[in-house]
Amino acid sequence: QVQLQESGGGLVRPGDSLRLSCRASGPTARTYAMAWFRQAPGKDRELVASIRWGSNNRYYAESVKERFTISKDTAKNTIYLQMNNLKPDDAAVYTCASQHLGRYEYHIWGQGTQVTVSS
Repeated sequence: QVQLQESGGGLVRPGDSLRLSCRASGPTARTYAMAWFRQAPGKDRELVASIRWGSNNRYYAESVKERFTISKDTAKNTIYLQMNNLKPDDAAVYTCASQHLGRYEYHIWGQGTQVTVSS
């Protein structure tokens, strides 16, 4: 089965940048899209950004547009989330997710990586 492993989280100051990575292992041939979600304490999980595996279609939450960039390396089965100008409100556990062909929702999840933004 497909497994997702995130990396790159950490503690940064407001205005700093951070890049998250998520590598998929296992049978990934049916990947349709991958995404980054985040959840802060006491808040609902939020879709931050997504990218289609077979095209360059991308989605961004309004709160991260022009600051975050999602990208992919299909040869490495990896997606990235470049986060610039981080704000305290961006602090959350960031989780990678995958959606396969024929599925209508993200159904494979990573363990998550903590991003803390504090001065």
